[in-house]
Amino acid sequence: MSSSSSVQQARQALGQRLREVRKDSGLTARALAALAGWHESKCSRIEHGRTPPSDADIRAWTLHCGAQEQAADLIATARNIEGMYVEWRRTERTGLKGAQEAALPLFERTRRFRMYQSWVVPGLLQTAAYTTAVLNTIVNLRQTPDDVAEAVAVRMERQHVLRSGHHSFAVLVEEWVLRTMIGDTEVMAGQLGHLISVASLPSVSLGVIPMGAPRGSGWPVESFTMYDDDQVNVELVSAHLTITQPREVRDYTTTFNELSAIALYGAPARSMITAAIDSLG
Repeated sequence: MSSSSSVQQARQALGQRLREVRKDSGLTARALAALAGWHESKCSRIEHGRTPPSDADIRAWTLHCGAQEQAADLIATARNIEGMYVEWRRTERTGLKGAQEAALPLFERTRRFRMYQSWVVPGLLQTAAYTTAVLNTIVNLRQTPDDVAEAVAVRMERQHVLRSGHHSFAVLVEEWVLRTMIGDTEVMAGQLGHLISVASLPSVSLGVIPMGAPRGSGWPVESFTMYDDDQVNVELVSAHLTITQPREVRDYTTTFNELSAIALYGAPARSMITAAIDSLG
């Protein structure tokens, strides 16, 4: 699922709701545009999801359609859509620490975490040295303010949820994540050893998807984290995508289950991690 398709589907759904409001009022698109003082094509662009409506657009729409009681809900929906796709540069413009802190309330209230990583070891399972290497790369790539030390401290503090007794973590990683060099050999050896240790926690289930596993429907996809059945955060190169629509959340549930089915757990997973450590030489 791409970021553009998910946001576009949400915009189209909002457009359909606005179209129903207009049709219920008995107005044509041309008549509504005339009343609102818009170009006659604007209603069509909004209804087909090509132009996102502003708060003022929605207020005018509902006013002229005699549906002002729906304005607040429609505005909230529109704002949520625009918040689905957020560029990393926007969230990290004042530094990485703030981006890490912003996630704390979500982590605290979530009881069931499901994580799939095709890029790096998941943040909750990272060592401080590994996190430092990852965030240094982000600073260099995105030219964000360098507050890596502070951001690492926040992420390490966030890991207390692993041992709180109120959360469960189902984690899936592709085997190549274990063999992708982040930092140097010392950093990687420490990270892989930590992965074996944290996988023994009662709250954590760690699955490793072997590179040679036959792929049916469980093909590699973008990295994502599911927070209960309420929200999915998807990691993209330039941005992160927040999924909250139940149908789309169910799509990620299906994908996670399919990937889980081809992962190895327990001793076989530990063997793959140990082999990755041995390969460091």
